[in-house]
Amino acid sequence: MLTNDLDFRLEPRLRDLYEEHKKRSAKIDWGYHEFLPWDKAQDFRRVPWDPSQVTLPASVVTAIETALLTEVNLPWFTSHLAQTFKGSLTVIQDFVHTWTAEEDQHSSLLETYLLITRSVDPKRLHELHKMTVENGWQPDFHTPFETMVYTSMQELATMVFYNNVSKEANKHDPDLGRLLRRLAKDETLHYAFYRDIIKFHLQLEPNYCYYLGHVIKNFQMPGAVMPDFEDRMAIIAKEANYGPLEYFDQVLDVIIDYWDIKNLRPIAPEAEKARLDILKYHDRMKRVKERFMRTQK
Repeated sequence: MLTNDLDFRLEPRLRDLYEEHKKRSAKIDWGYHEFLPWDKAQDFRRVPWDPSQVTLPASVVTAIETALLTEVNLPWFTSHLAQTFKGSLTVIQDFVHTWTAEEDQHSSLLETYLLITRSVDPKRLHELHKMTVENGWQPDFHTPFETMVYTSMQELATMVFYNNVSKEANKHDPDLGRLLRRLAKDETLHYAFYRDIIKFHLQLEPNYCYYLGHVIKNFQMPGAVMPDFEDRMAIIAKEANYGPLEYFDQVLDVIIDYWDIKNLRPIAPEAEKARLDILKYHDRMKRVKERFMRTQK
């Protein structure tokens, strides 16, 4: 019998995972005020914003602005998680509260940095912020297991994004590189929690493979609702160190390997078909990547 709810038999293991997360998180607890160059701040009423004040490359500004507009969707993402896990395992509901509290600082840090350093037009940024939140965010899956799969991939992709962009940003502003690496640490812990929940379920019941494919093959970041998302990602891929190649190598490849999809053996025929479809999809994406790499030589 196939089910896409979370398995109650795993609750003790997930509770241990949650307690371990809290211990690790407490060791790196932080406040966003610690990572901001306050000495650069000026009153916008006395010194109006002007494009000449921007010192960062446009591609780096686009990357940070895009990260911010992804993070401001926290209310919608939290709402989705709360609704999805209502009536599910208590430990998961507890983690969602912790996760929300830890994520809550991210948009504040990014937005305040952009304003302090005058890297963006503050009025335009306000408009983009408001527009993105008004657009809302609703995934096309609504079950606990699929949501866990999505969140695992989303946290990993966000971690990779921050780490990769930080390498480019650090060349122009070490403060920015440092704060991006700080955000990546949070995403690393969150990814580890969600990722291991999926692994435990697949080890206990390989038939959960049936519900992996839809999310893996249709993964899209929650920031896709922001204005000009595709144009933004094209710029970031070309000039800020995160694009389809990085997604394949550092997200898709990593997660398929970690969940050991190649070696799982589900009994249900439809689950086995889903597993094989995931591997075919992965192979197809690998061929696309290799073809692209050959054209770059």
